[in-house]
Amino acid sequence: MDIRILEDKPAMGRAAGEFAADLLRKAIRERGRANLTVATGASQFEVLETLAAAPDLYWPRVTVFHLDEYAGMPATHPASFRRYLWERFHRKLPLPVRAFHYLDAEEDPAAECRRAGELIRECPIDVACVGIGENGHLAFNDPPADFETEKPYIVVTLDEACRRQQLGEGWFPTLDDVPHRAISMSIRQIMASKAVVCSVPERRKAEAVQRALEGPVTNRVPASILQQHPACTFFLDKESASLLKGRSSPPPGGESGPAHRRPPGGKRR
Repeated sequence: MDIRILEDKPAMGRAAGEFAADLLRKAIRERGRANLTVATGASQFEVLETLAAAPDLYWPRVTVFHLDEYAGMPATHPASFRRYLWERFHRKLPLPVRAFHYLDAEEDPAAECRRAGELIRECPIDVACVGIGENGHLAFNDPPADFETEKPYIVVTLDEACRRQQLGEGWFPTLDDVPHRAISMSIRQIMASKAVVCSVPERRKAEAVQRALEGPVTNRVPASILQQHPACTFFLDKESASLLKGRSSPPPGGESGPAHRRPPGGKRR
């Protein structure tokens, strides 16, 4: 587990996006193609902006999946993740991707899970860009998350803390408007990614970050499972890292020192 602390959210997002781009270039050099998972939400604004503008990244050799989508939501809704990804990422790419597999949970979420699951089984993920929720969720796997299912995508029920986060970020006018169900990439599918780039800014997520990185691995803090991933890199800003033990302030424009690094696959005891 590699933890990098940047000065602020924009710097964090740029660093994460550049890191993900490097991993995609490496996969293309080695295999001639790359498979990418992208996340949504406020934490990913700068990540996706940087990734879309990355130089020398040949998008026609990249297949893209995304993590989750609300059940029953049309792509025209302001909070739709399909709309988010089209507006903030897909349409900004300089060249068309090999394929972009959107999740459509509007009519039949269970059938969409099966369809997307079949596709992703044929495309092992090289890079997964993810975030952590205020309740410690990973994708829409709220606590207590299912750590055992082998299904790549599952239908989940969103807990109130998750729904309140969506409200607080301004995606919905009232809590009653926030959906109760969604499609989510499963925990095991996320963990099957060759590399995970986890971007988590802002003070409101500091407790979740501390519990996920320094607490025990438990489905009560779903993101804690990332401690066991052999190639997970966390990108934090000073605010989200503020509760980590022994943290040091990053140098201007830079990241934290080696005290925050653990070797790939290293698990905090």
